Parts: sequence; structure tokens; C-alpha cells
Amino acid sequence: MAMTMSDSGASRLRRQLESGGFEARLYVKQLSQQSDGDRDLQEHRQRIQALAEETAQNLKRNVYQNYRQFIETAREISYLESEMYQLSHLLTEQKSSLESIPLTLLPAAVAGAAVASGAEEGAAGAGGRDHLRGQAGFFPTPGGASRDGPGSGEEGKQRTLTTLLEKVEGCRHLLETPGQYLVYNGDLVEYEADHMAQLQRVHGFLMNDCLLVATWLPQRRGLYRYNALYPLDGLAVVNVKDNPPMKDMFKLLMFPESRIFQAENAKIKREWLEVLEETKRALSEKRRREQEEAAAPRGPPQVTSKASNPFEDDDEEELAVPEVEEEKVDLSMEWIQELPEDLDVCIAQRDFEGAVDLLDKLNHYLEDKPSPPPVKDLRAKVDERVRQLTEVLVFELSPDRSLRGGPKATRRAVSQLIRLGQCTKACELFLRNRAAAVHTAIRQLRIEGATLLYIHKLCHVFFTSLLETAREFETDFAGTDSGCYSAFVVWARSAMGMFVDAFSKQVFDSKESLSTAAECVKVAKEHCQQLGDIGLDLTFIIHALLVKDIQGALHSYKEIIIEATKHRNSEEMWRRMNLMTPEALGKLKEEMKSCGVSTFEQYTGDDCWVNLSYTVVAFTKQTMGFLEEALKLYFPELHMVLLESLVEIILVAVQHVDYSLRCEQDPEKKAFIRQNASFLYETVLPVVEKRFEEGVGKPAKQLQDLRNASRLIRVNPESTTSVV
Repeated sequence: MAMTMSDSGASRLRRQLESGGFEARLYVKQLSQQSDGDRDLQEHRQRIQALAEETAQNLKRNVYQNYRQFIETAREISYLESEMYQLSHLLTEQKSSLESIPLTLLPAAVAGAAVASGAEEGAAGAGGRDHLRGQAGFFPTPGGASRDGPGSGEEGKQRTLTTLLEKVEGCRHLLETPGQYLVYNGDLVEYEADHMAQLQRVHGFLMNDCLLVATWLPQRRGLYRYNALYPLDGLAVVNVKDNPPMKDMFKLLMFPESRIFQAENAKIKREWLEVLEETKRALSEKRRREQEEAAAPRGPPQVTSKASNPFEDDDEEELAVPEVEEEKVDLSMEWIQELPEDLDVCIAQRDFEGAVDLLDKLNHYLEDKPSPPPVKDLRAKVDERVRQLTEVLVFELSPDRSLRGGPKATRRAVSQLIRLGQCTKACELFLRNRAAAVHTAIRQLRIEGATLLYIHKLCHVFFTSLLETAREFETDFAGTDSGCYSAFVVWARSAMGMFVDAFSKQVFDSKESLSTAAECVKVAKEHCQQLGDIGLDLTFIIHALLVKDIQGALHSYKEIIIEATKHRNSEEMWRRMNLMTPEALGKLKEEMKSCGVSTFEQYTGDDCWVNLSYTVVAFTKQTMGFLEEALKLYFPELHMVLLESLVEIILVAVQHVDYSLRCEQDPEKKAFIRQNASFLYETVLPVVEKRFEEGVGKPAKQLQDLRNASRLIRVNPESTTSVV
């Protein structure tokens, strides 16, 4: 009973939604008024969702059914078209026969033709479509092409050629070559070679030894005028690569000229190329056999009768049968016959996995089997579908598609391209897609007022995307050619360059302080080191890309410190510092302790006095701050830059103390200067040297030499030798 109520409710809902006067807004309003609560709305939503899914399935089923009917209809049309070609050919032969009969025998000929026509009609009615299809078709409708057999014996070949000559004006001399017959023909459009301008419509007739080109006569339907004849011996066929809108073209080279023709579509173009090569190959083989027969010595005539040679061995004939049997490949199975159409359906429905499964099944079946003409024809049809499938998969991975969903959204298309044997293309498209995604993510990131906050967001977005891409790459391309991994490393470096551009523009181009730049670089390094968990170390790349900007930042901040130190030196009075309050003195002690000066207590006195100059204390704090921030930015490529900057900064203070000792005459001030020099040489410089060695991992000879040179001042304060 519940099932009956549910079915009736679904039918009523379907009729309501399908009615012509249905208004969605009014329907939703009534539904919300009549609903008791959220549960009723959820149930109604589920019914509508079920109805939508059912409608989608019915639509999909109808599309598939209509597609199959369309294919069947196309086949029937093709059969009927072939029959019409055959009927036209028979009528043409009848007309030719009647015109060749002398006038005196015309009544008898007419009677004979009537009998023959009745016999033909009876045969067509009895044999049906298969009888008509078995005959060799000739002239197609405009734009078509047909492949013609040589006819039945010499009489059939001559009759076919005679019919050709009746359609083409000015080619009677073709009758002079015995054994000549038509192989293939079709409409073409000729283009000018230099500017690719359309010249004229032509019709090509491929004989077994030459190619006849005839121009189309628009005033006379079905007739052509002879244009040119090219022997196949001196004819070269070149495929012209498609360059839209110029496509489906091929070139004929005949020394000293060349001509370019366009087929109706890619299939006809491929047929032209194949049949031209086959006919040239057959003609070459025929000429080779004729030359061998002409050069071979002639012996006594051989008796061909089998009965006259009782000792003839029949092994060759018995062995020939198995060879013929080996060339046969069973293609009559239903799934093989419907394979091209099934591939079309899978591509139309975006069932990429199903399409590749069908291709794998066919390749497995044809593995280690010969390739007779039926198999080649089947493979040609399948190859065209493979090309279409590849184009669809390439479009799925193009950056023009939506980049949402992350790297996993590309897995479906990538895996199918790899199964199709196009691993390199899949790798290239995957990396190009991810590059576009990373670029879009960085571009859409909102620039914050605080630089450090923006860098945190930038690093999170970029390195998370890079990590996800690396993991997806490992999943998709595991077990493939190692060259793909090299491509990924190159891509990762390019992506890192994109990141560094955005990073430097925000951090270095905006002239942020050295402390802010150091914190930002530290954050980037920490994120970069996380990639080491998956075996991807890009630290050296980020170092190489940032070295120029960091050098510039260190140089700029060094100049700022030097200018500030020189300014303080110019105002130096060599007086003790008075911090006025115990709190200020305690704060200074903490600052000097954080700078590594643990013996600062011995330079403090009573009542908040410090037995050091303000210039020396300020220099100590600024130099140690520069060193600490620079060590956060340090990597081996910056070793000499940092060391030379430190030496330049220290020399400014050392030379100022040296100059003051030599110039000062007041003994009391001179003693105070000597006390500041002792603090600078015996406390500050060793702390700088030790901290540099801790941060870098090795001692600095330049700092040691600078400290040793300062002993001259301590040993001989009256020395006029300057520290260099």
C-alpha cells in the first residue's frame, strides 16, 4: 500500500512539473506554506531529486537509442547510395551499347536491350542489395570518392575505362596503353601553393599506372575536362599538416611543379594517401617482376600438365594452405563490429575509462596476430577514435578548464592518457595545469597591510599546493618513465620562481626593515623544509633565487648603520651616560644581556650612571641587532657579504676611538676614552666573533685580524697607526 501511495505521489509530482502552466515561484510558495517543517521539505526535496535522476537516466537512454538508430540509418543510406551508383553505371553501359549498334540493326538491338534490362531487373530483385553491392561502383556524387576494382577480366577493365572517357573530355589517348584500369576517383579542391588561395574544383582519377586530373564543368552536370596526366613513376605524394582553416590537404610533387589539393574530410584524405601509396607500390613491384623476367635466361618450355609429371611434389601446395589460414583474423564478433560506434558513444558520454577499456581489449585480442587488410581498416577506424579521445582528454587538462578541485581533479584524464601510451603528454599537460592553478591562487591572494601576515598566507597557499601536486604526481606517474620526474623538478623550480617574484615584491621592493625581511625569509625556509618529507628539497633553489634581494637588503641596512654611527660620532662629547631612573638602567642591562654582553654590570655605577659613552652603547646594540637579523637570512652564498658588512660597520667605531685617543689632550677624558676602547675591543668584538661563529659554523679570520689589530691601541695608546 505504501509503495502504491509513493508511486502515485511520484506520478502526480511528475505531471505537475511537466504541465505547461507550471510556475516555479508559485510552486515553492505553496509548498512552503503547506509544509509542516524542515522534515517535509527534505522529503519533498528527495522526491524531486529522485525524479531528476530518473529523468536524466531516461534522457541518457534515449540519446543512446537515437544514436544507434542514427548509425543504422546512416548504414542504410550508404547501402542505398551504393545501389544508386550501380544503377547509374548499368544505365550508362546500356546507353553505350545502344549507341554502338549500327542503325540498320537498331530494332533488334532495342529488343535485345529490353530483354537484357528485364534480366538485370530480375537479377537485382532476386539478389537484393548484396548483388548490387557486389558490383564495382564508379562516379560518386559531388564531393564523394570511390574505390574501384579492375572489373571482371579484360573486358570489364576496358568497359570501365570506356565509361571514364565518356565523362572526361579530351583524354582519348588513354586507350593507347593496354591493361590500364581505374583504381580510385573522387572530387578535390585545388589551392594555390604560395598564398593558399582556392583555384578550382577538380576530379582525380587514379589509374593503375598514372593519375588523371580533370576540371569540373559547372554548366554540364557530371562531365569533366581533361587537365593533366601524371605517371606514377615520377609522382611523389606529401601529406600537408593541418593548419586551420586549411586542413585535409595533400601535395603532389611532379618535377618541376607541385600542386596542392584538399579532400572533403580527413577520412577521404587518408584514403587518397593510402591508395596512392598502394598503387605506386604495386606498379613498382610489377615493373620489377617484368625486369627480372626479361633478364632471366630462357630454357626449354616447361610442361605445365600435372598428369605428365608423376614425380611432381605436392608439398608446396599442401603447405600453402596453412599460410593462408594464418593470415585470417576473426573480426566477425559483435563487439568488434560495433567497436567504432561504441567508442563514439563513450567519448560523447565522457566515459573515458570505458573507451580505454575497449581499446585495451582490442589490442589484447589482436596481439601477436597478423595484419591483413581487414585488420588494417579496423585499426584505421580505431586510430581516428583514439585521436578524438586524446583531444578530449587534452582539453580536460587545459588551463582553460576550471582549476577548482585541486590536483586530484586531473587524475582521471591523466590516468587515461597514460593508458593510451602518451605518458609524456600527460606529464606536460598535468604540470601546465598545476602551474596555472598556482599562478591563479597567488594572484587571487589578498594583499594584507601587515607584510608578515601576507607572507604567512602566501607560503601556506603556495607550499600546500606544491606538496599536493608532488603527492598527486607520485600517485599518477609511479612506475612510468623517469624522465617525467625530471620534468617535475624543472616545473617545481619554475613554480618556485613564481613564488619568489610575489615574495620579493612584497618584502624587498617595499623596503621593509631587515628584521621583518628576516622573519619573512625564515617563514619561507620553514615551509620549504617541509617538502623534504616527500624527498623534494628545494631549499637551494629558494636560496639561489633570493640571494640577490638579500644582498641588497644587507647592503642597504649596513649603510643605514654606518650613517647613524658617523652621525653619533660627529656629536660625541665623551661623557658618561645618566639613565636617570633605575628602571631605565635595568632595561639597558637586559638589552645588553640579550646582545650577549654578560659583563655589562662592571660598567655600571651608582645613581643610574653608566661608565660608557652613549655612542659606544648605541653602536653595540645596533651592531648586535644587525648580526642577529643577518644570521636569520644567512646561507653559504651570503658568507662574504655578511662578513664584509660587519667589518665595515666595526671599522667605523674602531677608527673613531683611535682618532679620539690621538687627538684628545685632557687626561681625564683620555682615560674615559680608553675605558670605552677597552669595552669595545675586549667585550664587544669577542662577542661579535663568537656569535658569528655560532651562527655560521666556522670562525671568521677577518674578525680575528680586526681584533688583533686593535691591540696596538691598547698597548700603545699614543700610536698614530690606524686600524685597517
